[in-house]
Amino acid sequence: MIGFLLVLFGVVVIGSFPATWLLMLFLGNVGVNVGFWGALPAGILMTFFVAGTGGLSRYRSAARA
Repeated sequence: MIGFLLVLFGVVVIGSFPATWLLMLFLGNVGVNVGFWGALPAGILMTFFVAGTGGLSRYRSAARA
């Protein structure tokens, strides 16, 4: 069980890296200098929100046909 949770944590951190990196770039330009670990929670949320909206749009387009 512990091994599964560690693997799940690693997959979430690696999977959310692009969103977290882009968020760090944006916050750096605005003047809020945060590191990777500071932007990680918001990056994880952004990853799941974008994945959820993409799945929903595919469902809606298939339902219309």
